Amino acid sequence: MEESTPRIEQQDTPQGRLLVVRGAWTAADLTAQDIWQGLTAQLQALRSDTAKSTAWNLEQLEKLDHLGAQVLWNHWGRNWPAQLQAHTSQRAVLETVAKFSADLPKARKPDWAGPFILLGTRVLRLVDHLKGLVRLVGQLLLDILRLVRHPQEGPWRDLSGHLFHIGATALPITALVGFLIGVVLAYLISQQLRQFGADAFIVNILGISLIRELGPVLAAILIAGRSGSAITAQIGVMRVTEELDAMRVMGIARGFRLVMPRALALAVVMPLISVWTTIAALLGGMLAADISMDVTPSYFINSLPAAVEVANLTLATAKSVVFGVLIALVGCHYGLRVKPNTESLGQGTTASVVTSITVVILVDALFAVLFKSVGI
Repeated sequence: MEESTPRIEQQDTPQGRLLVVRGAWTAADLTAQDIWQGLTAQLQALRSDTAKSTAWNLEQLEKLDHLGAQVLWNHWGRNWPAQLQAHTSQRAVLETVAKFSADLPKARKPDWAGPFILLGTRVLRLVDHLKGLVRLVGQLLLDILRLVRHPQEGPWRDLSGHLFHIGATALPITALVGFLIGVVLAYLISQQLRQFGADAFIVNILGISLIRELGPVLAAILIAGRSGSAITAQIGVMRVTEELDAMRVMGIARGFRLVMPRALALAVVMPLISVWTTIAALLGGMLAADISMDVTPSYFINSLPAAVEVANLTLATAKSVVFGVLIALVGCHYGLRVKPNTESLGQGTTASVVTSITVVILVDALFAVLFKSVGI
């Protein structure tokens, strides 16, 4: 084993110092941790003497492969030593390594213009997306006008299918999530109100927060993640399978058959799902308030109309219509921009969900500021 261990022996000769390379310099022998550490330490110790050494002898090597030759070549500073004794096969391996060895590229200096170029690229990309959304909104208005003028040409079967898939199938999950949110919110509020003896005000807090804000926003976020992604995936698959190109060849308007039915379906469904989610959340809050604060369901139901004005429900319904249209437009926008490959389909679906949720939250904040200024 010791005979095949990679090592370098020093010999003093009348011509000067001679470095004799012995052992097996192969990948199998050099990659052992203890052997590699020992050889590395020996090479580092010889590095200062290598410039003084003028002769190397490789004829005593048992084996030499390209990895061993690369170690020697790097140790020599990627230059041939002044004197080298080696067999023809060994020289051939060393010449191959010398031919294909390349230095690492130099690190590029940081460019001061890089961040500005990146910022400009992202701004232009955002402007491009905004232009696409504005174009979709304009086309949607024209398609609705066409539907009003020629209702017999409308895609009513597609609209009814979207109403079922987006609305009816979403009722269980929205009710469950809304109920649990109501329970959690009621428990958290009860812990604070109990300290001040204001148990009765839990109806006011739950009513205004769930009916005006949490119900519509929660329903919109669930629909954005559930149906918004489905819209993008459906249209994106049509792009991958070239169905959109076939529609263009046949003269079928994409906006009239793809975008408008989904936008109208979500505009109709979102207020209903919002009210459904709000009712489920109120039931969960009422149950938790009865358990934790002894606020009876009858008191809760009788006090709710006085605590929450009808204008809050009207505002929530109006917001839900806007949320539904925006979710549909964002989903269709990213679906139509999908490139004919699966990677772009996945990226478009992810971007659609993130953008839809972000837009819902931004628009909700805009509604809150706008209607607070007018006293609603």
